[in-house]
Amino acid sequence: MTVKPEWLRVKAPQWERVGNVKEILRDLSLNTVCEEASCPNIGECFNAGTATFLIMGPACTRACPYCDIDFEKKPKPLDPTEPDRLAQAVKRLKLNHVVITSVNRDDLPDGGASQFACCIQAIRAISPQTTIEVLIPDLCGNWEALEIILQAQPEVLNHNTETIPRLYRRTRPQGDYQRTLELLGRSRNLAPWVYTKSGLMVGLGETDAEIRQVMEDLRSVDCDILTLGQYLQPSQKHLQVQNFVTPEQFDAWRQFGESIGFLQVVSSPLTRSSYHAEQVRELMQRYPRSKNS
Repeated sequence: MTVKPEWLRVKAPQWERVGNVKEILRDLSLNTVCEEASCPNIGECFNAGTATFLIMGPACTRACPYCDIDFEKKPKPLDPTEPDRLAQAVKRLKLNHVVITSVNRDDLPDGGASQFACCIQAIRAISPQTTIEVLIPDLCGNWEALEIILQAQPEVLNHNTETIPRLYRRTRPQGDYQRTLELLGRSRNLAPWVYTKSGLMVGLGETDAEIRQVMEDLRSVDCDILTLGQYLQPSQKHLQVQNFVTPEQFDAWRQFGESIGFLQVVSSPLTRSSYHAEQVRELMQRYPRSKNS
């Protein structure tokens, strides 16, 4: 395995703050993608008192070879108390911005859309000042399910592109590149007041030209926010890293993304989908939208 370069080292977390967040999560029996997907930023985010909540999990009905979340063909039924427990965590952590993501639940008719909506509504009821970002799966192309989520009115709808079209079959075998673009485009058309967001991981053998083409494709469906980060192999059984991208290249992609119209591009080796996601609150002040706009 290629040795990690210096720029991928992370600072040791302050475990007292991390322990406090973990204690709240355990007390409320909640999962986070920070833990389940072995995110390298867990220390920084937990130290800041933030977490990306993983609902309907922790097992996923897809087994993508880059992802560290467990696979299970028939996961447990949904827990109707989960939305209220999640809302309690948001209140106890005093979150200004919360990110809610999920495993893929292809076993459910709506892919879990109703659970997303219930979580949004529960947070609104107990912490109305908190802005909400949902990082959703592709819902198997069920656009009625997408409407259920959008009708609950999150501020941000995020759906990750993950990689370039050429690598989809190997990296994301149950995904579909065009379906991802369609989901983001439909979100913009159905709820133009919701900010749309997507993310890419790099280091799997893509070229600069292929990355730039994906960025242009995302802008063609009016995607607002983009994140780009280095793929890191979670274990020996996962896809190997093909190359480590330099910070300078990430900055070049950031500049290109801004030049073609993204409202925000977060691009660095350690960037992940919800890394510094709370910065969207500043973006919303600079580029305000309302349901009537």
